[in-house]
Amino acid sequence: LTGVLDDCLCDIESIDDFNTFKIFPKIQKLQERDYFRYYKVNLKRPCPFWADDGHCSIKDCHVEPCPESKIPVGIKAGSSNKYSKVANNSKELEDCEQANKLGAINSTLSNQSKEAFIDWARYDDSQDHFCELDDERSPDAQYVDLLLNPERYTGYKGPSAWRVWNSIYEENCFKPRSVYRPLNPLAPSRGGSCLFYFLMQFFQRLCLEKRVFYKLISGLHASINLHLCANYLLEETWGKPRWGPNVKEFTRRFDPLETKGEGPRRLKNLYFLYLIELRALSKVAPYFERSVVDLYTGNGHEDAESKALLLDIFRDTKSFHMHFDEKSMFAGDKKGAKSLKEEFRLHFKNISRIMDCVGCDKCRLWGKLQTQGLGTALKILFSEKEIQSLPENSPSKGFQLTRQEIVALVNAFGRLSTSIRELQNFKVLLQQTR
Repeated sequence: LTGVLDDCLCDIESIDDFNTFKIFPKIQKLQERDYFRYYKVNLKRPCPFWADDGHCSIKDCHVEPCPESKIPVGIKAGSSNKYSKVANNSKELEDCEQANKLGAINSTLSNQSKEAFIDWARYDDSQDHFCELDDERSPDAQYVDLLLNPERYTGYKGPSAWRVWNSIYEENCFKPRSVYRPLNPLAPSRGGSCLFYFLMQFFQRLCLEKRVFYKLISGLHASINLHLCANYLLEETWGKPRWGPNVKEFTRRFDPLETKGEGPRRLKNLYFLYLIELRALSKVAPYFERSVVDLYTGNGHEDAESKALLLDIFRDTKSFHMHFDEKSMFAGDKKGAKSLKEEFRLHFKNISRIMDCVGCDKCRLWGKLQTQGLGTALKILFSEKEIQSLPENSPSKGFQLTRQEIVALVNAFGRLSTSIRELQNFKVLLQQTR
């Protein structure tokens, strides 16, 4: 892959260098910090679109949650005191010892600020959300250690997995109902590469917003596929699995000949998605640069280091000189732009609900996290005015991020950064096999 990406003025080589030398090492370290390694998720929500066809029984599909009994009171508390210092006084536990460091964004808030946070909990901000958010108060919502449950190929495939992606593409992307996505085993064959050419011609006639939507979904799909190819179960001897890159699987999913020319475009959409989330990080920096915001875990020294590293990453994102210009989106007449933006939001929100139909728990975990991370990025991009008007030393109703949104945003971008890094590894491996 070389050259300039469509719908922006950024070239692939610049992204590769920027990610390899600036972003990737730092985002890896940040994901290992206590604040970002635990994610609260409900993996038991029923599929809202079709009857449950059973969960994956393969052992690698299993997710090991952090037991509820091991979570300190300060974390389990409701929104009324989740920003208090209660969590800071909780005793560390031997098992899952890191979990008790998870808490609120701020550890030193005035009573007035605490009341404002309570008001936020009552404030209906659903119009800003691009995702169907899990109810953290649900008894089925559990903390998961992302480092102990890495995203990789679990063996989950076939009609159940394809039904999820088929639903996403066929029902939620802006394209004619009569056009099926190429290479979909659930769809009838309609001419292979000729269909692909027709589809690409159609996309070029779509407005920018609808092309962007499709590229975001395609880029997310490509990124997930890259993770599975890079962390594949190569063999298992005497119960000891060996995971690593699978060049044959990578070729099957992305090679131009194997995919009738679609593979490279999928990877270009991955780069496009990277630019979108990179832009969101640069835009949200003022929210975290305020002294009132602290990545609170109860460990003052670690909290300070985590915030310093996050702000360092923000400085890097702002230094990138070929950002995607989101102002070019929804820039037509106000009524039409508002209607299109709402359609855009509802389409993506519907996709976030489809993630509850994934039969493999580990795949569902990472699908929900990466979808919520992208949804949070979109929320940021469409809230620029609210972010710019935030007060320095007090909370504001104008724009807010929950801890779950913050964790999803950072980890989702970390996954994209890893995808682009893994793509470089596959380039080397392919050269070695020739």
